[in-house]
Amino acid sequence: MMQSEALEILKMGHNVFLTGPAGSGKTFVLNKYIKHLKQKGTKFGVTASTGIAATHIGGVTIHSWSGLGVKDKLSEKDLKKILRKSYVKKRFRGNEVLIIDEISMLNSFQFDSLNKICQMFKMSEEPFGGMQIVCSGDFFQLPPVKRNGDEKFVTKSEVWNKMNLKVCYLEEQHRQQNDGLLNFLNHIRQNNPARAREVLSALAINKENPFTILTKLYTHNADVDVINSRELEKITGEPMVYDMKWVGNKNVVDLLKRGCLAPEKLSLKKGAKVMFVKNNFDAGYVNGTLGEVAYFDVDDGLPVVSTYDGKTIKAGLVTWTIEEDDKVKAQVDQIPLRLAWAITVHKSQGMNLDSAEIDLSKCFEEGMGYVALSRLRSLNGLKLNGINGMAFAVSSEAVELDKKLKMMSQAAVEELRKVSGTKVSEKISEKKLSCQICGRPIRHRGNCLKCNILNKKLKTDAN
Repeated sequence: MMQSEALEILKMGHNVFLTGPAGSGKTFVLNKYIKHLKQKGTKFGVTASTGIAATHIGGVTIHSWSGLGVKDKLSEKDLKKILRKSYVKKRFRGNEVLIIDEISMLNSFQFDSLNKICQMFKMSEEPFGGMQIVCSGDFFQLPPVKRNGDEKFVTKSEVWNKMNLKVCYLEEQHRQQNDGLLNFLNHIRQNNPARAREVLSALAINKENPFTILTKLYTHNADVDVINSRELEKITGEPMVYDMKWVGNKNVVDLLKRGCLAPEKLSLKKGAKVMFVKNNFDAGYVNGTLGEVAYFDVDDGLPVVSTYDGKTIKAGLVTWTIEEDDKVKAQVDQIPLRLAWAITVHKSQGMNLDSAEIDLSKCFEEGMGYVALSRLRSLNGLKLNGINGMAFAVSSEAVELDKKLKMMSQAAVEELRKVSGTKVSEKISEKKLSCQICGRPIRHRGNCLKCNILNKKLKTDAN
């Protein structure tokens, strides 16, 4: 499916699962749809399964947005407690669209619990209370975090098959160059690690990496910390040290510290390789922007970073918060940087890299190697230090599911092409109608499912 076709289906108001290989433009399409919703004045929520993923689309975690928190399953007592949270109630009031990115890392229990929360706030038995749900992700990438041992993809949830989903499987490629990398990654997606190794070996013969290695990707935090500390020590001079400041409930503060990615004690020197860990579009950086410390401001001592895309950015203090009932429960303040000679594979998700030195010798989960290698734009930018038996492994369930998703996407394309331009416009305009009593979107020619009455004026307008 083309990006333009996926965007058209989204605009028609369908529940959508947006998927496709790394680099196919899923985040691009989401951002285009978000822009469309803003232009239409539609209220929507932008979320993701992890904090890192949420920053790529300017959102928050689905756990925070919905009040779900860290639990998988919710009791009636839990649901009633969430219902009393005014800040969550405010998010749902008038909300018509809910976007959830990196859905592969959300498990089936959480997805069903989220459905119950939405139904409760929207006072509707429809899936997710009748809101348009837009899920995005790739099941070949990182799976749900294992805590209980029985975590399953969201496709195994009770609500998944009740949503009347349109699958939009993007097949264009906007990251990788046609130098063998796509072929290599496709062998991994087809669960053919032996063939992937053969292709990689053949392509690596007599090739020297023409790039300066900018980023090292490792699977474990311990390896990353050792490399970053060692590289910083190689630079002469005393470091500038920035200590994180925080206020609020200790447990909530600890949760916020782990999620913000900025270190409690940030030590920097001129020439240190760094990565921004927060979005600030006005300042010219996003989470994942790489560069080097050029100098320190003589007036306030703040670091000035020369990014690898040619910008010069002064990294000022920023704030991360967790709010509840419209009150700040925890707040941390820190320079939004971390050392970036090396980063973990988990933190690399969503990045585009010209070059990387990757060590997959300690891979411990399916999809980890695929995530790391698919960050690259070209195999010419790859320096592979090591692999193990898990390096090219992907979920066998994902392989079978992928075949089904492609078929469903093709059916959605064929259905879209049968619809005339006039009918598409009617469906889009109908999605904008709202009940004059409850304010809920009306999709059935003037009939409000919540109030169970016919809005005659709206029906006339629709016709």
